[in-house]
Amino acid sequence: MSTAREVWITGVGLVSALGEGLDQHWQRLMAGDPPPHDDKTFAPYITFPLVPVNFDSQIPKKGDQRQMEAWQRIGVYAAGLALTDAGIAKNTEILDKTDMIVAAGGGERDVAVDAAILTDARKIENRDPFVNERLMSDLRPTLFLAQLPNLLAGNISLVHGVVGSSRTFMGEEASGVDAVRVAHARIAAGQSEISLVGGAYNGTRWDLVLLFRLGTPLLEPPFRPVWDRGPKGALTLAAMGAFVVIESRAHAEKRGAKPVARLASIQSSRNLRKTGDAEATLRAEWKEIASRVKTDAAVVISGASGAEPATSEERAVLGEIGLPVRATATHIGNGMEAQFLANIALGCQAVRAGTLFPGSGSGDTGQTPANGIRQAVVTSVGHWRGEGLALIERID
Repeated sequence: MSTAREVWITGVGLVSALGEGLDQHWQRLMAGDPPPHDDKTFAPYITFPLVPVNFDSQIPKKGDQRQMEAWQRIGVYAAGLALTDAGIAKNTEILDKTDMIVAAGGGERDVAVDAAILTDARKIENRDPFVNERLMSDLRPTLFLAQLPNLLAGNISLVHGVVGSSRTFMGEEASGVDAVRVAHARIAAGQSEISLVGGAYNGTRWDLVLLFRLGTPLLEPPFRPVWDRGPKGALTLAAMGAFVVIESRAHAEKRGAKPVARLASIQSSRNLRKTGDAEATLRAEWKEIASRVKTDAAVVISGASGAEPATSEERAVLGEIGLPVRATATHIGNGMEAQFLANIALGCQAVRAGTLFPGSGSGDTGQTPANGIRQAVVTSVGHWRGEGLALIERID
């Protein structure tokens, strides 16, 4: 007999190109607004910039803001939204024991320094000592410390007072899946009572546009949904932050917290990504949760990125499953480490609202179940590595 404890999501913080908070996101999705993409700033490539936000509301000290890179400010802001939504912001008694798991990338580069070095290096024959000298003299002393991935967790701790155990995972989309998986497993096993989990990403930077373009197609105009970007596929890099507060049911009930949704299961895997690997992995993950899914009251919130062959392989498996599907990256772009958490957030809203937003693209199939939505299967198929599933359930 299983002794696993029930795990609830009690707070959500989300900021992306669509807006701030679940209500703004859902209103725009339900209205069928055109995806808020930018095809000019990084032309010819399409990106999804963050909506204007007032960072002062969650990061009141200007000094704190100045020492953070943009992706860290986004993450600290989204974490504050989640803590506020859960009703534990500034509650030191709870924050003292709140654990934290963050999915983070490698930080931001100094693009101006990189550009200057690359320009000058063209004129130099012996480039190695030249580059070393310039890096030593041009980079500000604090740059490397500012790039450390675990500084996002550190800044959340300093600004919001979350001082339980802390873990930072790296690994693009897969790191977000594992962050949620580990937090869920620890709470279910009684090793933790409450945890803040999330990630942040700032894809609207020239260094990342260059980095991804060297190995992965990026979408160029005209804009197309993730399912319809051709045989080579394409990504749309985005800026976003997404955090959730998850806790044991007993802990939530003891403090009188109202649940957003139940986090019933998390599956996480990875493979070598040879042809068909992603399909096989997703099928195996679906098999683990299939018996718990009420097919007449469930939908899929897909994390398909638009990259190929991953997107086509996910689409094939979702076709076999047969549930209504909506892909969110069409509307918010791809936020790497934050993507799965953003989709968890939108999955929570789907089961809470009981309805599904209009489809966009050939892979968005089906309609809201006749009796409403009680479950959401959230997928994550990384553009390069990692497959994951989450099962979210409505709590009446």
